[in-house]
Amino acid sequence: MNISIISIGKLKEKYLKQGIQEYLKRLTPYAKVNIIELPDEKAPEALSEQQMEQIKQKEGERILAKISEDTHVIALAIEGKMKTSEQLAKDLDHLATYGKSKVAFVIGGSLGLSNEVMQRSNESLSFSKMTFPHQLMRLILLEQVYRVFRINRGEPYHK
Repeated sequence: MNISIISIGKLKEKYLKQGIQEYLKRLTPYAKVNIIELPDEKAPEALSEQQMEQIKQKEGERILAKISEDTHVIALAIEGKMKTSEQLAKDLDHLATYGKSKVAFVIGGSLGLSNEVMQRSNESLSFSKMTFPHQLMRLILLEQVYRVFRINRGEPYHK
């Protein structure tokens, strides 16, 4: 399976980079995982609704340019569907079984994802009703993807 994590914003924190590298290493036997880091739009603190939409639009265009037509897209969004690790494992296994070998998880910038990205997405996934920094979500997502492969292979993993 080919998994892409498309994310807005540059990762600066060393501890997050180390955690991400650890999970990428652990995932090597299971899947090809590619992290695509796209620049965020610079914006002042106080934004109008129109300015926010323009920023999401520009970031969304960058995201969509990285998604091929045959990719199953899962947008990470607070209003998305919440799943257990086992449900996510079953869903990814189902995709692989029925010929969807390319999966892209999309993590938006601090303002979220554009309407166009949400419309292109095949589904949206929420990890919580709480808001997490988008940089931290990369690490959380990679851990869950690793857990998914362990579950699907019947391999032990701490609970």
